[in-house]
Amino acid sequence: MSLIESITDIRDRLDGTISDAWENRRREIGLAAGALALAGALGLGAYWWIEVRFRPPPSIFDSPVDDVLGYFALDDFSKLPVDERIRFLRDLADRFRGMGQAESATMAAFLAGLSGPAREQATQNARLLAKDILADGADEYFRIPEKDRGKFIDDWVVKWTKMGERIATGKEGEKSDDERLADMRREGERGRQRASERPADRMPSLTEGGAMRFLDFWESDVEKASTPKEQGQIVRFLGDVRKRFGGG
Repeated sequence: MSLIESITDIRDRLDGTISDAWENRRREIGLAAGALALAGALGLGAYWWIEVRFRPPPSIFDSPVDDVLGYFALDDFSKLPVDERIRFLRDLADRFRGMGQAESATMAAFLAGLSGPAREQATQNARLLAKDILADGADEYFRIPEKDRGKFIDDWVVKWTKMGERIATGKEGEKSDDERLADMRREGERGRQRASERPADRMPSLTEGGAMRFLDFWESDVEKASTPKEQGQIVRFLGDVRKRFGGG
């Protein structure tokens, strides 16, 4: 038998063996291929979710300053639950209060260079956070009995003014809850004169001195980030808050 004939004979036998194996194990091979395809799809989906669709927040105290600040200018920030966003800002403020000269210079340079889409995204993130705080409060408010709503407003406002103080100063003030509520009622009675003095692009701080101005911020800016349903609930909720504190 010549070399060519030997090669041809080996090829024919190999083709037959492969054909027989395919016929006998077609189902097993199909299942294995399907499993591999599914595993690949799941892996690609997980990669897309973690690395492409959503980026988790950096460690506040261990990451470079520009990475931490830059996260606030990403839309991923607004995908976090409200509590996580508040915690991020609280820890961010704590870090910056204790930063050294080099980090302070880095922060100043980063903020000075924040412009265009990044600045607009950071502004939108602030709007969304304010909107979500109000929307969550309004949703819970309208789910409780009417007789309990006055107390809910008092507790809700005190909670968020304490949180505003914690973020702004690093600690809560020493006033009692009743003292805080009395101060906010006096603030409401003074009307909205101070609110008109606030720059249009600046969100007021959520402390007892700025609580009513924070609520007014909804009408001028936060409404842009809400759905029609959220708008309806928040407008009614804020109307009741203002009535309770003499601001409307």
